[in-house]
Amino acid sequence: MSKWLMGLPALLLPMLTVQAQNISKYNNRDKIQHGRYTLLVINKDSTFNPEVKQKLEDVFFKVYPKLADTFNKKTLRKVTFIINPEYDGVAATNASSGEVNFSPEWFRKHPEDIDVVTHEVMHIVQNYPNSDPGWLTEGIADYVRYAFGIDNAGANWQLPSYSSAQNYTQSYRTTARFLAWLEKKVKPGIVKVLDDSMRNQKYTPQIWQTLTDKSLDELWSSYAQNPEL
Repeated sequence: MSKWLMGLPALLLPMLTVQAQNISKYNNRDKIQHGRYTLLVINKDSTFNPEVKQKLEDVFFKVYPKLADTFNKKTLRKVTFIINPEYDGVAATNASSGEVNFSPEWFRKHPEDIDVVTHEVMHIVQNYPNSDPGWLTEGIADYVRYAFGIDNAGANWQLPSYSSAQNYTQSYRTTARFLAWLEKKVKPGIVKVLDDSMRNQKYTPQIWQTLTDKSLDELWSSYAQNPEL
């Protein structure tokens, strides 16, 4: 028994013992370091598939260094993954702290969806002081999943075909496909420039005109007329 425990009331000792057991059982921690980057994995779900956990870790070390080199060499060197049964979405990222919460329930149902990691760690690389416009923030992250993903096909994840009901403001995959079209048909490298402008608080609606000689709405109109990738 440690010295600080010896001075506590006896009634508290069983409670502390239970808490310690819970921490040991559910908050398993792994710290992995490859090169410049460290990943801390906190697993709060004792039933989480260890093979899926390993795949999530592998995606991080395959993708994150590439995203850092491509978009933001000053991004965080240490990232934390939390397998969190109390989180009921798919995944959520705190970019400034470098923490990503993953839903174990999602991965029980979709164990192949490992490139959720690619989307979420791009948010850490982005680390925009202001995420407005939100459609562009999420569109860039999904574009990165499309361009850098490890196994989108295995997850049956793909960019949607264009339809007249879409708009670039719909975010995520809809915006990502528009960005992929811009990269291929209008201005290679535009996503990197947009990402940099967001991170350095230089983004304005005028940037589309500056980069392409067309307004955002004009670009979308051109995309709608010939959306093939």
